Amino acid sequence: MKKLNILLLAASLSLGSCNNYLDIVPDNIATIDNAFTMRTEAEKFLFTCYNYMPAHGSKSDPGFLGGDEFVFTTYHRDNSSVKPAWYLSHGMQRSSDPYFNYWNGAQEGKNLYRGLRDCNIFLENIGKVPDMDISEKERWICEVKFLKAYYHYWLVRMYGPVPLVKENISVDAPTDETKVYRNTLDECFEYIISLLDEVIDNPYMLDKIENETEELGRVSKAVVYAMKAEIMMTAASPLFNGNTDYLGFTDNRGVEIFNPQKTETEKLKKWEDAAEACRQAIEFCKGVGYDLFKMEYFDYSNMSDNAKQVMQLRQILYERWNCEMIWENSNSWFQYQGHCMPRGWTSETVNNSSGATGNMGVSLKIAEQYYTKNGIPMEEDKDWNYENRFAAAKVGNDNAAYMAKDQWTANFNLNREPRYYASLGFDRGIWMGQGTKDVSKSNYLKARAGEPAANAFETSWCMSGIWPKKLVHDETVLTKTNITYQKYPFPIMRMANLYLLYAEALNEIKAPYTEVLPWIDKVRERAGLDGVETAWTNHSTDPEKFKDQTGLREIIHQERLIELALEGQRYWDIRRWKKALTEFNKPVTGWNLLYNSADDYYKETLIYNQTFTVRDYFWPIVDAETWRNKNLRQNYGW
Repeated sequence: MKKLNILLLAASLSLGSCNNYLDIVPDNIATIDNAFTMRTEAEKFLFTCYNYMPAHGSKSDPGFLGGDEFVFTTYHRDNSSVKPAWYLSHGMQRSSDPYFNYWNGAQEGKNLYRGLRDCNIFLENIGKVPDMDISEKERWICEVKFLKAYYHYWLVRMYGPVPLVKENISVDAPTDETKVYRNTLDECFEYIISLLDEVIDNPYMLDKIENETEELGRVSKAVVYAMKAEIMMTAASPLFNGNTDYLGFTDNRGVEIFNPQKTETEKLKKWEDAAEACRQAIEFCKGVGYDLFKMEYFDYSNMSDNAKQVMQLRQILYERWNCEMIWENSNSWFQYQGHCMPRGWTSETVNNSSGATGNMGVSLKIAEQYYTKNGIPMEEDKDWNYENRFAAAKVGNDNAAYMAKDQWTANFNLNREPRYYASLGFDRGIWMGQGTKDVSKSNYLKARAGEPAANAFETSWCMSGIWPKKLVHDETVLTKTNITYQKYPFPIMRMANLYLLYAEALNEIKAPYTEVLPWIDKVRERAGLDGVETAWTNHSTDPEKFKDQTGLREIIHQERLIELALEGQRYWDIRRWKKALTEFNKPVTGWNLLYNSADDYYKETLIYNQTFTVRDYFWPIVDAETWRNKNLRQNYGW
């Protein structure tokens, strides 16, 4: 996408205000008065609307850093931009100046209500542009309507019901008209879906971006279909579908804005509609060429099939614009690779101080959620010794593709599924990278006390002993004094996500398990695993778990948590499933970094505890807004 240097300033753009200003610098960039006098100026305003897109996979993304996947050192959290994420994950949100304030936040383009107003300005004025044909105007209209829908959706996920901005309030409107109410939750989702349907029905909207050089990252009809599926799944999920935590939660009109009272039939209808949206999205996306990414050929020298499997799984995320990536955020190129790899990646890079800080660790509970090599949870695998998972063991031939042969590790790291080895870096684990295609030059981490990968500066180190390898491009190169990044745009929606959403929806409407399993098995097959029925029948202590709706729900949830781990999806899934009170209150643990021997190092060690309460399911509206506008009911607990 073309980049514009645009500075957006607003005198007062809160919901309690009726003024809306757009001051753009430098002088040769359009102002409101001439923004729609010609195509080139209107295009700048189009990209202004895109400019409010949340930066996925960044410090501004609560779903990426605000949950329980990543572990930070005290110094890093207190002296860097990840502090808001730390506070969010530790139950320290506040209403006076909320963290991740997308309601009216002034920094980093996080004021989504300002973004919605700019989208409305665009839609109100694009028809005036003289030097554009109808097809281009309609395409741009579709893009901005989608952005309106997405920005509303982002707000609803965070705040619950919000005031809808269907049209801008006139600057001449009486004060009372600016004192808006929050719409009901059902009204919010219905409006969002109506905007998406308008885009889907518009013949001028591109099915898929074809001009990859200039337009990748912009919205296509495939993106709209896929995001409609996700949004409808969110609307159908327990947090938003008849959530009785908010029973009796009314505004000063007496309206229950969370719509908590729903019959079982009404709740089921939400899931049925979501399943149909997923089906349509898959059908459309496959029809225009999207599918699971599989590389049939690798030019890696002397690499075993198991090692190739790992590399294929790693490349899903960072192979730019591959066939699985329905939507990537081209305004959010992943910036944290240096935090995701150890300074002492090899003995030659120890003490690197030029970008590789290695201080984004992965918590042990995230590592534990990955399956065994048999494709089932560790604690359910009758052929895997779960009770002795932390005991020391020597790496043999059957694990030599993933770990350094004859070295000592823990049973925890042995005989796990390929996604485990593709996603995580850990002591004695092989980490292919540094831009080389020669497997003989691959490295394994030495991460115990006193070893290169354990190298700890006073200010930063990996507190868990587990690194998010999944997020590091294999062509990113670390030297003794420098780091050279191979960057990639952060994913928002990919086909594996869509397949698993469909499986979830089918299970919730009680479709036969034989109709559900194929969508899960597509993802599992690409990950090198047997299908659910085969895996559970042959290896599980509960061989018929997949035949029961509750058991299959658990399988689907874990499959999503594994496949989409470290991609900013877990946080939103755990919330929408209403599992946060359990999951986000579990201790965050890692390995015992003080020791060098395998027997002592592989002890589960508490790093810190997190806190999550019922009120944390939804963000507080900043206090100043509720003081200014008494019609805005503050969220529960704030």
